[in-house]
Amino acid sequence: MAQQYGIVISQGRVADRTDGALRGAHAAGTSLGEYLGRTPVVVGAPSPSVVDDWSEALPAARETLEALRSALRDVLDAGDTPLLVTNTCAASLGTLPTVAKRHPEAVVLWIDAHGDFNTPETTESGYLGGMVLAAACGLWESGHGSGLNPEQVIVVGGRDIDPAEAELLSRAGAHVLAPAESTPERVAELVAGREVWIHVDWDVLEPGYIPAAYRVEGGLRPHQISDIFAALRDQVRGVELAEFEYGDTDVPANVSVELILETFQALLR
Repeated sequence: MAQQYGIVISQGRVADRTDGALRGAHAAGTSLGEYLGRTPVVVGAPSPSVVDDWSEALPAARETLEALRSALRDVLDAGDTPLLVTNTCAASLGTLPTVAKRHPEAVVLWIDAHGDFNTPETTESGYLGGMVLAAACGLWESGHGSGLNPEQVIVVGGRDIDPAEAELLSRAGAHVLAPAESTPERVAELVAGREVWIHVDWDVLEPGYIPAAYRVEGGLRPHQISDIFAALRDQVRGVELAEFEYGDTDVPANVSVELILETFQALLR
């Protein structure tokens, strides 16, 4: 029986420092809904980007994060597989604690150029999106819950990780795979047949495919993400797609949306 995806689109600002990711989430989520024949649930309303500290961005995002958590629970209660199309990785502050509760044995694949494992004590940028995974693992209190076991976290394609953040990841027991190590075979070996929750920040890709706010050289290619998806499709219990920067002049938006659709198709049985 084919998976039935319940689509949630995040449209409320969650620490956005650029304006393009909200537009990107709407464009990609709408197209995915049309492709799958499902009407997405839209959470929040756009507001202008601000370069603010996590201590300001976190309370400002409370309403959106609570609404995302509620929407995710609704999808799970309906027996569907969640497909969340979000603006920033920080939106996962509202989802990962629910994932930890509903699927406690699931491995979280954090497919991202960054570890997002900083805390208020280690962050150099003050960016909330760089702290989300650490919060979900209980290293600091976000006010939105935790419960995620860091030993069940695999950072795939990680290559721009702060030294203090790398130490926290190592100490917590999370796995970090550099791009060269991020093969379907290695990922499947670490997953070891368990359920999987997939999070993708499109900056994991080599720049030039799907625009993201942060460009980090030496990334994966889209087909490599598709191959990982295909290797795990029967184990996937939810998907988050984040940080598509709509409007980047180097890549036409419609091309990026089509590439997101093509990559996602590898999850379909």
